Amino acid sequence: MESSLELGNMTRVQEFVLLRLSTRPGIRNALFAVFLTLYLLTLLENTLIIYLICSHSELHKPMYFFLGNLSCLEMCYVSVTMPSLLLGLWTGPCHVPFTACMTQLFFFIVLICTECTLLASMAYDRYVAICRPLHYPLLMRPQVCLGLALSSWIGGLLVSVVKTSCIASLSYCGPNVLNQFFCDVSPLLNLSCTHVALTELVDFISAIVIFCGTLLVALASYSAIVVAVLLMPSAAARRKAFSTCASHLIVVGIFYSAALFIYCRPSRIKSMDLNKVLSVIYTVVTPMCNPIIYCLRNKEVHVVLRKTLHWP
Repeated sequence: MESSLELGNMTRVQEFVLLRLSTRPGIRNALFAVFLTLYLLTLLENTLIIYLICSHSELHKPMYFFLGNLSCLEMCYVSVTMPSLLLGLWTGPCHVPFTACMTQLFFFIVLICTECTLLASMAYDRYVAICRPLHYPLLMRPQVCLGLALSSWIGGLLVSVVKTSCIASLSYCGPNVLNQFFCDVSPLLNLSCTHVALTELVDFISAIVIFCGTLLVALASYSAIVVAVLLMPSAAARRKAFSTCASHLIVVGIFYSAALFIYCRPSRIKSMDLNKVLSVIYTVVTPMCNPIIYCLRNKEVHVVLRKTLHWP
């Protein structure tokens, strides 16, 4: 009988209400058009990158293997969060069943954790290419690259299982309004009517391990790269080396600045409007910009793209 009452308390909230980005009709219509365009553009860019990498042997290199994984991830990423954002702008506050909300949260955590690990793997790839070029074919052989990619996806999956299970096991007695355009960790913790210290601890530890751990790998890799590049005797070689790393540094800076602000803290976040703005950066802007920053300004990709489109 007691377990039945506990289960009733756990499932008292049957759905969550996701708030939209804006309540003004004119702004909503404009935002809908903008975000729909960004969504379609993101899918097109990343599909093009995956096609070019798979169909041209010139791009069958470790760097482009990781970029292909990242493009696949970005397409899934925006497809998890963007539909609820667009639906909210088009119809108003979005009513999401409890199970659907937890499912969205699960895939969101999988993808964001996987992206962190992929970015760290890409930083390590650049470190080996610049600091240990003679060992590059051995250290970044296909088996190693595949292992790093699989570790990224499996690690994200395991972290998501733990975090989503903890959040789904909390009691939600009402209210059920999430001041966010998708089911996110902090807004859900804010709505729980039970003690969330353990869940916040799990969230904090996973943030330290995933976000801070991968960020430290990226920073260590690029610190070694900077030292190695500065010791190069040729100015042209230094420029070439820095140009291969600049794109990755830009993406890492944008992604981690927003994500770490939100997730690397155990306390409940109060400034939810600011969170929505930052969420737009790493769920919408970054996936759209990544293909441009990484690939579409890359000379090798330019050559392959012109060949594909039969441009002179």
